[in-house]
Amino acid sequence: MKSRPDDESSKAILDTNALMLPEQLGVDIFSELLRLGYSSWLVPAAVLGELRSLSRNADKGRDKIAARVALGLAESCTASGKDDSDADSAIEKLAMETGAAVFTNDRALKKRLFSKGITVIYLRQGQYLETTQKEY
Repeated sequence: MKSRPDDESSKAILDTNALMLPEQLGVDIFSELLRLGYSSWLVPAAVLGELRSLSRNADKGRDKIAARVALGLAESCTASGKDDSDADSAIEKLAMETGAAVFTNDRALKKRLFSKGITVIYLRQGQYLETTQKEY
């Protein structure tokens, strides 16, 4: 387990569920990312599209609210790419191009990223973030 990245200006890519965590669980993801040494945050345009769709069409009201809050939080991040692919593929492509870690709790995406050697940031015990480079 890796606790801090080597580069102080390390980049982290945030996926849809990562951006929804602050509203859903009350976790300050940006403070946690800074604690881990990630000071530059990227959000693929496909993730923004997914959040916009959820904010309009989610089945549960609280998911709609979390998506709206996530869109506001995404304004603190650098948007990247075009909204022309699925979010997971856009995240994987951006991670491969930039060498950035990916913040996600999506099991299928984590497996995909681990198989490519991409560092994954995830929520641990519902309250803090941790990084890893291998499947656990």
